[in-house]
Amino acid sequence: MRILLPLPDRDFDVTEVAVPWKLLTDLGHEVVIATEHGDGPPAADPLLITGVLFGQLGAESEPKEFYRQLTDASAFHHPLAWADLEPEAYDGLILPGGHAPGMRQYLGSDVLREKIAEFWRLDRPVGAICHGVLTLARTNDPATGRSLLADRRTTCLPAYMERTAYYLTAWRRGRYYRTYPAYVQDEVVAALNDPAQFERGPIELRRRGTATDDTPAFVVQDDRYLSARWPGDAYLFARRFAEMLT
Repeated sequence: MRILLPLPDRDFDVTEVAVPWKLLTDLGHEVVIATEHGDGPPAADPLLITGVLFGQLGAESEPKEFYRQLTDASAFHHPLAWADLEPEAYDGLILPGGHAPGMRQYLGSDVLREKIAEFWRLDRPVGAICHGVLTLARTNDPATGRSLLADRRTTCLPAYMERTAYYLTAWRRGRYYRTYPAYVQDEVVAALNDPAQFERGPIELRRRGTATDDTPAFVVQDDRYLSARWPGDAYLFARRFAEMLT
């Protein structure tokens, strides 16, 4: 199957992109990369490779190796342009996150939201993780004028995670962890018909799910829509999305 993976030109999250890419391609699916103009390979947030503070708070070693493999892939070096996408050509859509400034290109694009709305109407699997949920919250259904998520159960980056990361690093990185003035959770909840549709998940700040342990991970599935909170959910998110495709 063909899976569409839109990305900004820079600053996307290493784990939230590389882990789904690796797990899905290993299962035989084709993952198609798309950037705004399709004019060359994008680049992940470099601090998630080197470490945000003193070599810490970055991606784990296995996702970084997956990202290295991704950067060798032909699809990564020859992305499609968002405006040229034909949503019906894809069997699934994954919307990853990231919090550094370059993500605003992706999170604020009217062109990308138009393509997302077209794909949503096809009733095929859609997965979003962390800030990626914002792209759905900000995309309106032409039939209702409401957010695509208005009647969906969902999670996203919880406010306590975003707040904690900001407070820990602001002295050195400024507003690196605050992509927008509003918390991701607040904007997503505002798009829902009922705040009770938002599911925060268990409190977790350190432990991450892995290829063999989903204990710390959390995802929410509502029919063909799957959401997750942060890089620590990426393995479970990718596996659950693969199940949705079948």
